[in-house]
Amino acid sequence: MTHVFTPHISGTSRQYRRVLVTGGAGFLGSHLCDRLIDQGDHVVCLDNFSTGRRCNIEHLIGHPRFSLVCHDVVDPLAVDVDQIYNLACPASPTAYSADPVHTTKTSVLGALNLLKLATDRNARILQASTSEIYGDPQVSPQHEAYWGHVDPTGPRACYDEGKRCAESLFFDHARRFGTRIKIARIFNTYGPRMRGDDGRVTSNLIIEALRGTELTVYGDGSQTRSFCYVDETVDALMRLMATPDGIEGPVNIGNPDERTIGDFATIVRRLTGSDSRIAYRPLPVDDPRRRCPDISEAARLLGWIPTISLDEGLSRTIDYFRAELVREPTVREAVA
Repeated sequence: MTHVFTPHISGTSRQYRRVLVTGGAGFLGSHLCDRLIDQGDHVVCLDNFSTGRRCNIEHLIGHPRFSLVCHDVVDPLAVDVDQIYNLACPASPTAYSADPVHTTKTSVLGALNLLKLATDRNARILQASTSEIYGDPQVSPQHEAYWGHVDPTGPRACYDEGKRCAESLFFDHARRFGTRIKIARIFNTYGPRMRGDDGRVTSNLIIEALRGTELTVYGDGSQTRSFCYVDETVDALMRLMATPDGIEGPVNIGNPDERTIGDFATIVRRLTGSDSRIAYRPLPVDDPRRRCPDISEAARLLGWIPTISLDEGLSRTIDYFRAELVREPTVREAVA
């Protein structure tokens, strides 16, 4: 384990809560670190920087309640913590397909290592699971009771099945060892600090629109996704962590405003002022045809319903990428 930065904490006792965020330098993780710091916690941000970026948490370096640790969760770790948010896993197809074996190891071995840590420390642990649990669903919207329709041998299986196995490990640990678990199934999340080169539909289309190149839509554009702005996803995760120990999940976290990808591309083009044409490409293998969360459990258990409109959230995200393009000559250099 390599400590990149650890501030000195004065005194012999602490009144703050110590929270470990794995994948804390990533898109979602860095926003979570910000919110935890804002509410007075001490944050231990752990990342191996395979997809996370130091620039996402650079503004927190030097803060007296922030520690940055370079470490891969596939290896055991020992940290004094009260809570653990496990966000450590590449989440975009481009990233998790680059090394599928390591992606599976991150989900499975990472879960085992963090569950052991949580059990030893009697810490609450939240698993950032995924809507990919449902695969290419045969029911819509997807409720937590739906078991899914997943191809265990396809090119997405390293991520889908890795996350499914992690959920199983979480519940087995809770049943056998009394580990204090929470599981969130996160649907498409977007916002500032997304990587421009990660292959996700939101960043792809915004970058293409701002550059004036063709907007790439896979398939005929009729497949659907539901997009939740990052601030609201973070709020839901923190609300879930704060629930009593008897509430374990899984809980869907996402925006039920279901949109076709074709319509989404048209919205991006309108908000960016682009006149780029839409170019249709073959649909990737096992790409889900529908994705829409049933969030009745999140509303009931967390009092959470997303309120930021797609236009508002996309406008903020477009502003972020527009600034990145101005600041650097290419997207890759801007977001590296």
